[in-house]
Amino acid sequence: MFQFGRMFPTMPSGRNFSETYRCYSVTMLGDRDDVERGGKIIMPPSALDKLTRLHIQYPMLFKMTNRKQNRETHCGVLEFVADEGRIYIPYWMMKNLLLQEGDLIQVDNVSLPIATFAKFQPQHTDFLDISNPKAVLENALRSFACLTVEDLIEFKYNDKMYELRVLETKPGRAVSIIECDMNVDFAPPLGYKEPERVMPHAQEPNKMEEEDIEPDCDSFQVFKGRGNRLDGKTKGLDTPDKPILNVPPKRGIPNYNYKKNTITFIRTSRRVENGAQSPEDKMFEAFSGEGQSLRKTKTKSRK
Repeated sequence: MFQFGRMFPTMPSGRNFSETYRCYSVTMLGDRDDVERGGKIIMPPSALDKLTRLHIQYPMLFKMTNRKQNRETHCGVLEFVADEGRIYIPYWMMKNLLLQEGDLIQVDNVSLPIATFAKFQPQHTDFLDISNPKAVLENALRSFACLTVEDLIEFKYNDKMYELRVLETKPGRAVSIIECDMNVDFAPPLGYKEPERVMPHAQEPNKMEEEDIEPDCDSFQVFKGRGNRLDGKTKGLDTPDKPILNVPPKRGIPNYNYKKNTITFIRTSRRVENGAQSPEDKMFEAFSGEGQSLRKTKTKSRK
């Protein structure tokens, strides 16, 4: 049977893609960091030909199974350029599947639910040095297509490799993370210990009162230094220092009546303790002093 708009004849529905390949790491292809730092594999062209004849659901997702070790994981596909009978996968995926170069692996196409939640556990405390781990992880997961519980994924950030264990995924043990809105949570890294809380000891009342009276040595104090005499004597300088209260300096009051291009002299008045007005409180008068003469005036004598 042929359908309109299809190049290849369709196969009966209900058939799945299931093949066995020789598995090799991506390093066999040369410098392919785009594959090594992600969760997608490279398959042969014959796999694409078979997939196009089946009723598969896009995006193409696969389950890889190592029957000898009873290990499995899920992945996507990046290219169909591998040699016939071979597939190339990231090295971290080979470690999860306990595979060696050239081992047989079974590949089946699957349909996975869209991820809504995932929980990861960093494998080293260095992960705590990342300022925004969620943003870094979001950028790293763009090269992945699936997440499987108990997988140990790797990604590179600032020329350093980080490993994360997938502890939990929802709504299933294997989920698709392509074009999804997923909530992320982190478990404490391996080897991480909570810092011990130091409880303050109860202080005696006398010591607390003394601390309240004594000024804080670390805080700012006005005129805290000592004076020195030019003749080297220490007379009057050996008196014990008195505690200086830490009073914040008073701020001046701005002159709101200031006019541009003018100078204002502010004179302060002082009050005498007995209530009398000091000479400085009198109104200022120009040239109000008394004159003095250098030549003495002659007094007329009376006869």
